[in-house]
Amino acid sequence: MQVCEIVAKRIMELCRERAITPNGLSYIAGVSQSTIKSILNGESQNPGIVTLKKLCDGFEITLAEFFDTKEFNELEQELI
Repeated sequence: MQVCEIVAKRIMELCRERAITPNGLSYIAGVSQSTIKSILNGESQNPGIVTLKKLCDGFEITLAEFFDTKEFNELEQELI
């Protein structure tokens, strides 16, 4: 699985946990709906750290919490 797929999966997981739609996330995070759609549809191959930070602020989590998943941890091991 590629990084962009893992990022999209994590965003959807957090949306489900918090009962937030991607459009609702757009509003609370201050990120355009088109940007979120692009990330979720795999059109954005490299979502920027500033965008991810805004999304994390919308979810009320830290970047560390966003990336603290089995998928990201396994990916890190594969890159070493």
